[in-house]
Formats: sequence, C-alpha cells, structure tokens
Amino acid sequence: MTRRRTIAGALVALAFPMTASAQEDSAELAKQLSNPVASLVSVPFQHNLDCCFGPGEGVRYTLNIQPVVPLSLNQDWNVIVRTILPVIYQEDPLGGGHDSLGVGDTLQSFFFSPKAVKNGLVWAVGPVFAWPTGTSDLGANQWGAGPTALVLKMQGPMTYGVLANHVWSYAGPTGAQDTSRTFLQPFFAYTWPSSTGISINTETTYDWTNDQWTVPINFGVSHVYKVARQPISVSLQGRVYAVSPDGGPDWGVRLVTTLLYPKKPK
Repeated sequence: MTRRRTIAGALVALAFPMTASAQEDSAELAKQLSNPVASLVSVPFQHNLDCCFGPGEGVRYTLNIQPVVPLSLNQDWNVIVRTILPVIYQEDPLGGGHDSLGVGDTLQSFFFSPKAVKNGLVWAVGPVFAWPTGTSDLGANQWGAGPTALVLKMQGPMTYGVLANHVWSYAGPTGAQDTSRTFLQPFFAYTWPSSTGISINTETTYDWTNDQWTVPINFGVSHVYKVARQPISVSLQGRVYAVSPDGGPDWGVRLVTTLLYPKKPK
C-alpha cells in the first residue's frame, strides 16, 4: 500500500523525522498518519543544549515548545499552524557577568497545503510571523513577518525535502535594530518498520543585517513508544556547528519528546 502523510505529519518530522508513520504496533495511529485528510495534533518539546559561547565558554539551554495544529479549510485544502515558543537559560558568555533566563521571540507559521498527495510529493506555502515575546536580552524586540514554504518527497522508507522562510522586521521601538533573516532546513530521514529512524538536517540561518551565517548540522536517532496508550516520539540528536558567529557555539545536543494526538474515529 502506498504510504501517504499529511503536511502536519511532515512538520512533526522536522523535529522528529518520520518515525511515527512506521509504528507497526499502533495501527490506528499509522492509519491517521497515512491519511492526507486526517487530523493529527502534535506537541513536540525540543530540548537543546549548546556550548560553548565566548571566552567564558558559556552554555545555553533552549526548550522549544512547538505545537502543530492542522485545520481543514474545505474539501481540498488544509491550513497547519506551527508555533515555536522558546524558553531560554543562557550563561554569561564573557564570564563574571549575569546569566539570562526567560522566553525568546515566538515564531508562528501558517502552512496552506492541498489535501491530495500525489506520488509522495507534499508541499505547502504561507506566511510566517515573529512576535516580540522575548524578555530582556533574549529577543530582538521587533515585530516581523515574511513567507514560508515546505516541499518534501516520501519515497519508501525515506523522506527528504526542505523547509524555508524569511522574516523581515516591520515595527519596533525607536533604536531597535532591524532584522532580516533567511532560514533554510534541508533534511533527510530513513525509517525502519520498527519505527526506529535516523536523520540528518541543517538549520541554516543567514542574518542579512549583520552579514552572518549560522550553520548547525544535526544528526540523530528516533523511536516511537506508547505510554498508557499515549503515542510518544523520542529523538536524541547531536549537533556540530559548521559555521557560527564569533563567540558562537561549537557543538550541541538535542532531545525531542513529541506527544501525538490522532483524531479518534466517530
């Protein structure tokens, strides 16, 4: 049987690539993930630890709370709302100063995608918004917006594609620095029938304002479990920075736990 997946499942795969669709001991979940008109709400909790910043070799911990909520517009189209709210603890990179704890700016994307999936090709486009929810020095203190897009191909046990967006600032307090950032995330995942998978991706950012690249490369392994009938995806990843700003991090680790809520049959 040809495997198909909603764009919501594909967005989950960016944090936890493709594992849930191969979970053989959860037939109902597999059916939901295979149905392009299924409703699957997911809530990934992405724990990131990056090291080492500045001469003080400080570390930064970021918890990204990023729910993915699909909504049906009509018989042909879905809109998938993907929100990323970061909670950050950052040590003083210079050493001897103060550490920072709070929330960062919220990034919210609205992906419009056709329900029909042909030849394993999934695509979506829409707007992305940056909300200035950051506290203290953890946010850009700017309102931002721009376009976002996702294209991926499902071919047997493999999923590969790219997610991209660009955000320009359009409002903020006097004196705040304007922002203009491009984000590119090419990814590749391979999943076995046991639901164990491996993945590699980059999360490349180019800061046009400061002419600065940041290129982390993530690689990891993942699996799907059930805890008291609750499907939970777990992924452990390592990260190296091929390019980072002066005083930026060198390496990092990531743990992702994703709660999956498939639509119950009526």
